Amino acid sequence: MCGFYKFAHIDGRIPYNPAQYVRRPMVHPSEGRWLDRGELARFLFTAERVDRQHAGLAVLRGLNGLRVTDACETNSADLGFDRGPRTLRIVGKASKPALIPLVPRTARAIDLAAGDRRGGPILVRQDGQRLDPRTAHRWVRSIGKQAGIGDVHPRMLRAAFTRAALDAGVPLRDVQIAARHADPRTTTIYDRRRENFDRQAAYVVVAFVAGT
Repeated sequence: MCGFYKFAHIDGRIPYNPAQYVRRPMVHPSEGRWLDRGELARFLFTAERVDRQHAGLAVLRGLNGLRVTDACETNSADLGFDRGPRTLRIVGKASKPALIPLVPRTARAIDLAAGDRRGGPILVRQDGQRLDPRTAHRWVRSIGKQAGIGDVHPRMLRAAFTRAALDAGVPLRDVQIAARHADPRTTTIYDRRRENFDRQAAYVVVAFVAGT
């Protein structure tokens, strides 16, 4: 219902969002469905086969972990280079500026999405207007279905990025910075390594004490 009122307000159907300040129950990430490594790879592959705009959205979300609003608000003029790597300057959550390094696959997809445009938005809808979060949601769901993954929500891509980084062994602090989490506890939520009993501190403590 909160999403229904949000988009009704965005589309101008209602003068204000009556559910804007509703406190919704928190759902722990482990209780939801997330994309694994293979599903994320299949999602990206499928997006690249749809068109350049879908591919641009997919890599920004799945390979750089941008929030959906950040991806929609990217501009061609914000692309650049910083001592070699391709970069993208954004203004993220809470109006915090950030300089995002783009891996080669993301950089290629973004350059193709931007095309010959030297200004204005990078990601655009079929009508040429800037991509909006509502349309981005539809694109993500469509890609997920075409990839045979099922119903994919945009937040699942950001979570997949965070989990893939942690599973690959990237230090928690570096993942926190890449995901732009203000609190490291937010990043820890996505760390499936906590569920590995072989890594529990109790086993290390037992071995340590026994060696005295």
